[in-house]
Amino acid sequence: MTVTAVMCVRNEAAFLLDWLAWHRSVGVTDFVVVSNECDDGTDTMLDRLDVLGWLTHIRNAPPYGKGGIQFSGLKLASRCDALKRAAWVITLDIDEFINVHVGDRTLPALIGALPDATAITLTWRNFGNAGVVAYEDKPVPVQFTRASPHPMPWPWRASMFKTLYLNDKTYRNLGVHRPRNPVEDRLAEARWYDGSGRALPPDMASGRIFSDYRLQQHALVQLNHYPLGAVDSYVLKSDRGRAVHSADRLGVDYWVERNLNTNQDRTALPLWDRVKPIRAALGADAVLSNLHQKAVAWRKARLETLLEDDLYRDLYGRLLMTPPSQLLTTETVARLTKIAQAQTRTDAETS
Repeated sequence: MTVTAVMCVRNEAAFLLDWLAWHRSVGVTDFVVVSNECDDGTDTMLDRLDVLGWLTHIRNAPPYGKGGIQFSGLKLASRCDALKRAAWVITLDIDEFINVHVGDRTLPALIGALPDATAITLTWRNFGNAGVVAYEDKPVPVQFTRASPHPMPWPWRASMFKTLYLNDKTYRNLGVHRPRNPVEDRLAEARWYDGSGRALPPDMASGRIFSDYRLQQHALVQLNHYPLGAVDSYVLKSDRGRAVHSADRLGVDYWVERNLNTNQDRTALPLWDRVKPIRAALGADAVLSNLHQKAVAWRKARLETLLEDDLYRDLYGRLLMTPPSQLLTTETVARLTKIAQAQTRTDAETS
């Protein structure tokens, strides 16, 4: 079974080998990775991995087309052979790690558990910062084990998902969270299931990118999402800009919505034992090892440079002063929703 993962990256070389080893261990057979104007050697590392047969590397250079950097990159990825021959496809980010809970904890086991599925939603489980300040060269799923509760009513963005889908030509285009541009005549044949194995309604085949936050979504699979990392790494992430909206600088608001550390989730740790030999084999390549060490050094040097700027120094200080976020109660969420609905009606009446 061929499973192709597609990813767009910028200045992520220090995390790349861990991420690739992890996803090879859970059953991804092919990788298509698009690099966007990198300064830390990510593109050079991807060139080496391409030569070694590990992946297909595509450089995405300006001017970018409609939709910006990421959608331009996905359009380039859609043309490559690794995608055309894939049985199943998923689009991922460098801070996302697939965590299967069924069978031997691989994607083939997940697909086997849902034999009628043509698409499976992998809903995020967001992992918080847990008080980690300094960036260290350690595997992210091993280092961060404090997560948000599930289910959780707020913020709604915590229930976003990525989609593992059958490459049967029902959808014409790759998307960030789900395949896009469906062939309308084929939608009736689409069978979507959530990460707990529930069949989803027909309208799921053509629009939403959020799971039902009222329900537990992770019985069969979850997508471990590490949007914050260490404080050092978050400052660098702010400098890089958002993947879809690269001009938007990440601030304390983004941090607060995601820094929930209420639950311990160590389900990824046993999987790392399976990852270790794959990661060691990548590190045994002298070129990759050297590029990895240079990327780690680049991150530390870049942080020092950023902290000379008031903008990033202020962000760093505010992050250190901001306590871990608290989960909003159902009653508070209901109140906020009611206020938002009333404001929407007011806006509609005055427009």
